[in-house]
Amino acid sequence: MESKVAIIALSALAQESRLAIFRLLVQAGIEGLAAGRIAEILAVPPSSLSFHLKELSHAGLVSSRQESRFVIYSANFARMNQLLAYLTENCCGGQPCHSSPSAHL
Repeated sequence: MESKVAIIALSALAQESRLAIFRLLVQAGIEGLAAGRIAEILAVPPSSLSFHLKELSHAGLVSSRQESRFVIYSANFARMNQLLAYLTENCCGGQPCHSSPSAHL
C-alpha cells in the first residue's frame, strides 16, 4: 500500500461517526448492513450517514450493493488488512514484539 492511500484511509477513519460506522460494518461481516439499519443502530441522521459512507467508500474501506430496494454496505476487509499490514510493516525492527504494561493503555 502506498502512503498516500494509507493517509486517505486513516483520514476517513479519523472521525467519530465514520469510525463507528466502519467498526459496525466490520462486526456485521461480509453480509453487511442496510443503510437504514446503520442509521438506526448508530442514531446517525440519514443525510449525515450518506456523507460518511461516501467518505469511507472513497477511501476504499466500504463497498455497497443493491439488494431489492435496499443499499447494503460492507466493510472492505481486503483494504482493512492492507492498511493494517502497512501500519505494522517492519514492526519492532524485525524482532519479535513483546507486550509491555504500557502497551495496554
